[in-house]
Amino acid sequence: MLQPPPAEPGMHEQEIDTPALLLDLDAFEHNLDTMAALLAPTGAKLRAHAKTHKSAVIARQQMARGAVGQCVQKVAEAEALAWGGIPDILVSNQVVGARKLARLVALSGIASVAVCVDDEVQVAACEAAAEAGGIRLTVLVEIDVGAARCGVPPGPPAVALAERIAASPHLIFGGLQAYHGSAQHRRSPEERATAIAGATEAARRTVEQLRQRGLACPIVGGAGTGTFRHEAASGVFTEIQAGSYVFMDADYARNQDPPPFRQSLFVLATVMSRAIPGVCVLDAGHKAVPTDSGMPLVASRPGLRYASASDEHGKLLIEDGGAAPPLGEKLRLVPGHCDPTVDRYDWYVGVRKGRVECLWPTAARGGMA
Repeated sequence: MLQPPPAEPGMHEQEIDTPALLLDLDAFEHNLDTMAALLAPTGAKLRAHAKTHKSAVIARQQMARGAVGQCVQKVAEAEALAWGGIPDILVSNQVVGARKLARLVALSGIASVAVCVDDEVQVAACEAAAEAGGIRLTVLVEIDVGAARCGVPPGPPAVALAERIAASPHLIFGGLQAYHGSAQHRRSPEERATAIAGATEAARRTVEQLRQRGLACPIVGGAGTGTFRHEAASGVFTEIQAGSYVFMDADYARNQDPPPFRQSLFVLATVMSRAIPGVCVLDAGHKAVPTDSGMPLVASRPGLRYASASDEHGKLLIEDGGAAPPLGEKLRLVPGHCDPTVDRYDWYVGVRKGRVECLWPTAARGGMA
């Protein structure tokens, strides 16, 4: 159930109910503009990943700056974006199940939709859904370029699957999905460059083999916030699927030579207890901020360390001469991982210069199918 928003436009930041998902609008808009400027001279287009923001409002702002569309991971995310007016959506993942495929096909009446496969059984299911819906569905072949998660091997196995798609009267071969997810957080620039050089070569080789079989490859998609400059400069990747760049998080900040974006996403939390000397307790624990990529950081408050979390409480230690915040003070936390942080909240509270300016729903949040 959609919860009431924790703020109203015009409120001061310190009046916002907590925990709340805070978006610093100046930093957010800087990130949108920076990505657009960095990609413009490369020829690669942005197909931003909406699994990060889950918002048609944010998607429209990305597209106003030149993005060709959006990626999603689930059919429900595709529905939320299409119903919100986004015209071009790729499910950069496999969709299994006749009901889910029927829902995806039904969206073709209001948006251009595409999906990825890595198995002939999936191709047959896509074909059946497209035939039943009376459309031709665009299908991309996902290749494993190093992440060892999904994807058929590059080269001949990928070509064979592409030929199967192209031979169907109900499907359109759309290209290759070549995302190297684990490369995004390799800490050194050299490690990231090496990983993406391998991914690029695998994609390049597969595109050439497709060409030899008479198949054009309109899309080679992949890349993320940690590596997008390598894929964009490769001459092979045509679409960049970065998502986290709009928000950033503490884990990306740990990369050497981190991406050129500002931290715009925060969890606002309130100091609720100071009963133990040297310790403050916040109203933001596991249910407010994820810890899968480490504990959050306390923004702009040296000497305060978020040390541990329980369900509803976050424990801050006061270290290195830090000043203890008073009861009731609200602090900004930098989440370790932005994507699952967003998924915990119904609303973005957009703040500019300390005042609430807007409230945007996270329409595609939750464990939807």
